[in-house]
This record gives sequence, structure tokens and C-alpha cells, in this order.
Amino acid sequence: MTMRLSMHNWMRPEPLEVTVPRLARCGYDAIEISADPRGTDLAETAQLLEEHRIACAGGLALFMGGRDLVHEDPFIRQASLTYLIETIDLVAALGGTFVTVPCTVGKLVPMADAQLEWDWYVAALREAQKHADDHGIRLAIEPLTRYETYLINRADQALRLAEEVGETCGICLDIFHMNIEEADWRAAIRSCAGRLVNFHVAENNRLPPGSGAIDWTALLSELTAAGYDDHLSVEFMPALDRTPLSQRQIADAADGSLSQGMIKWLRDHASGVLPEDLYEAYTAQSADVLRHHLTQVSTGA
Repeated sequence: MTMRLSMHNWMRPEPLEVTVPRLARCGYDAIEISADPRGTDLAETAQLLEEHRIACAGGLALFMGGRDLVHEDPFIRQASLTYLIETIDLVAALGGTFVTVPCTVGKLVPMADAQLEWDWYVAALREAQKHADDHGIRLAIEPLTRYETYLINRADQALRLAEEVGETCGICLDIFHMNIEEADWRAAIRSCAGRLVNFHVAENNRLPPGSGAIDWTALLSELTAAGYDDHLSVEFMPALDRTPLSQRQIADAADGSLSQGMIKWLRDHASGVLPEDLYEAYTAQSADVLRHHLTQVSTGA
């Protein structure tokens, strides 16, 4: 079995009716669906995925806006847990196997004592993973850079959290974040080998694969050696460029009709709304580059 190609759909807010055919055109196997449990028509989404032969690999829990599992307000923590449990139900209904769980993006200041926040996080994730176990889903804790969260930034922190949550709790690593936070990304992958259930890919500059400095053959070889054979989930996010050098023409997030939560989410990622032609080009490039390097690894070339 070989690694398969998946992709998020949060980087350019648009209807799934636009996203899914693009993934099919560009040769993807699956989608890591951005979780909007109460705004997703299950029957229509399942039909759309089947029509284009795109599987649901899993889902990404969007901890933005008022969603925060370590908020000082217990009502916000409970509502956030409810969202995560509904996300698990959504992914299970679509045939996925994991839910990626990052910290709340853009929250850089803690609200309580470190041990208390840790206890809140462990308790919430234990309850969520217990629910997930009943549906064949694994949580995948994702470390983010210090510029997006103060809490879980490295693989060793995610591993400790997963161990306290329970044996079925997994980890999602992201090579973009790892290039900033890990002293040795190879060692980080090896340390999580038994719990690695998802892997996000973008260049060191968060552009699509093939636009930066990452040695993709080396990375994929390391994942193979660690026994990883699940999805490579593309997650490029080009930064806004307001200088005369810009060739991206990315619109400010507030220029569209997005919710305040999504506007903040995109701005917290230093980006905005990508034009459709650029997004399609980046999507196709990512698939081409990754498949090329997967072939190199499988053939030993």
C-alpha cells in the first residue's frame, strides 16, 4: 500500500461543488474536509464525493472564532467539545477515519494556569476520543507554530498529550510547522511512528510542493521508513504580498462575504482569498510534485 493524496478545502472558501471536481481533475484520491457539521448536507456531500470518486480521508476541526477547548469560560469549552463531537459524526458518516485537532488558531495568550489548561485539554479530548472510538475514528492532534498557538507546537508535546488522552488518540504532523519548531524533523517523525495517522504537506514557505526548499524524496522516504502509508494532505497557504513584486493578487479576506470567524482564520494564517486560477494551479502542482517523488521513493530512483 502506498501513500495517497488528499487536500484540505479551507484555504479558499468556496462551495464543495467547486472544490471536489477540481480535486478529481488534479488527480487527488481524497479530501480532508473542513468541518462544518451543521452547514453540511450529508447526502449531497456523499453523492458529490462518489460522483467524482473522491474519498473522505478525514476531517479538520476548525478551532476558530469562539471555539476553544482550553477557554476560561466552561460554557465555551463545552460548546467547543460539542462541535468536535459533531465533527466526528460528520466524518464517520462520510467514511473518513480521522479528525485533525489543532489548538485554536490565533490564540497566543493563555487564560489560566498551565496545569489547569492541560487538564481541561486532556479531559475534553478523552471525551471526544471515547465518542470517536464508537465510530471508528481517531483524533489526530496537530502541533502548530508558536505564531498560531502557544500550546501545542512540537511533536513531543503532541505525543505527550496523545498518550494522556488514550491509546487510540493519534497525531497529525505538518512539515511546514516542523521546519520552524522541530530541532530534527526526522527524529520527530520517528518518535510519532506508532501514532501518526495524518500528515500535512506544504513547502517551508507554505507554498505548494515544488516552490521551496524541502527535499520531498527525503521526507517521503522517512515517512515510509516509519511505516506511514496513509494520506499526504496538501495544505499550502501563500502569504499576502502587498509589494510591487506581488504576482499572486490575493484578495483581503474581508473583501468577500465571509464570516468574521473565517476572516480572522485566514488573517491569522497571514493570507486571504486566492483567485481561482492560482488556486487550481497550486492544487495541480502539489499533486504532480508529490506523485513524482512518491514514484522516486517506491522505485528507489
